[in-house]
Amino acid sequence: MLLVLNAGSSSLKFSLFDVAGGDAPTLSVHGVVDGIATTHARLTMGNETSTAHASDHGAAFTLVARWLDAHLKGQPPRAVGHRVVHGGVRYAGAVMVDEAVLADLEALTPLAPLHQPQALAAIRAVRRHWPRVPQIASFDTAFHRARPELAQMFALPRELHEAGIRRYGFHGLSYDAIAAALPRVAPQIADGRVVIAHLGNGASLCAVRARQSVDTTMSFSALDGLPMGTRVGDLDPAVVLYLQTARGMSAAEVERLLYTRSGLLGVSGVSGDVRELLASDEPRARLALDYFAYRIARETGALAASLGGLDGVVFTAGIGEHAAPVRAAVCERLVWLGVRLDDAANARHGPRISAADSLVAVYVIPTDEEGVIAREALATLSRSSPRSAPGRPA
Repeated sequence: MLLVLNAGSSSLKFSLFDVAGGDAPTLSVHGVVDGIATTHARLTMGNETSTAHASDHGAAFTLVARWLDAHLKGQPPRAVGHRVVHGGVRYAGAVMVDEAVLADLEALTPLAPLHQPQALAAIRAVRRHWPRVPQIASFDTAFHRARPELAQMFALPRELHEAGIRRYGFHGLSYDAIAAALPRVAPQIADGRVVIAHLGNGASLCAVRARQSVDTTMSFSALDGLPMGTRVGDLDPAVVLYLQTARGMSAAEVERLLYTRSGLLGVSGVSGDVRELLASDEPRARLALDYFAYRIARETGALAASLGGLDGVVFTAGIGEHAAPVRAAVCERLVWLGVRLDDAANARHGPRISAADSLVAVYVIPTDEEGVIAREALATLSRSSPRSAPGRPA
């Protein structure tokens, strides 16, 4: 068995894959601990949910490990794969985690403060519980590393680019999953020019050509680009300077504002959850949804320019897969690109939701980050001979 851990800002998803016989990993068990560090933490396994106490991601893993130890009858998994949001300049693919890698990833925490510490806490918790089980980190930034240099640059002095201040891009594991699914689900656009919309509590777009990343909306951090549940998205950097110099806000206060009090929550004053906004009669809730759709459509147009045209759009992740009104609002703003929505298909959530006469094919495809991590973990293990595999996995 192979375990995959996907640490979010307040959740820890876990998936157990059967890897017997060297075949492609097959999902066996999936669950989640959510509400971490709140009074309403829950452990969900399939359709069963129970209350739990999880003060941090290490404590959340302890809950998972207790269940796994019973389920696996005391046998540890063959390996543990982790989603790590930021790999920086150094890591362009999955890597076996040791102390040096762990130190590198710790140094990237300021670039992903909502996610990097949580993933590292899970890695350390696994090391304490199963000290000799190999751990593999898969990175959300890796999918974008082969983009053209122009797409990775800021207009800053070259020495800052070389020092790592550049447009990294994120949600790469999700985009990798969709790219792998395109030949099966949408073969007519699989090798074409496609914008993938990963719309969840964190949201971004990625332009792919022949299933390779060309451009994306997130950049130096997972704060940039589209407005998100509580994150601001695209922002004039002078706003930060103004908040600090004219409003007297500290760096920590600005960080909390931009990461946890902005986005859909900030605009609506109601919630950062699209489900709650769709159900609300508050005018500001409608304003937040309209702004969300406006920015998605605006950035889709920009990415179409990066691609030199557009053959397809794919919606994925929690909002992208389940919120038909959001998809409809975005597609309505993309009519100028040739998008024509099939309302009935959109209500059914696809997979194809564009009309027969649409010049741009539009799909809804579920993402599978954990499956990508499992495959990368197996590939990394196969590249590591017994001599080179770490004796003291982190």
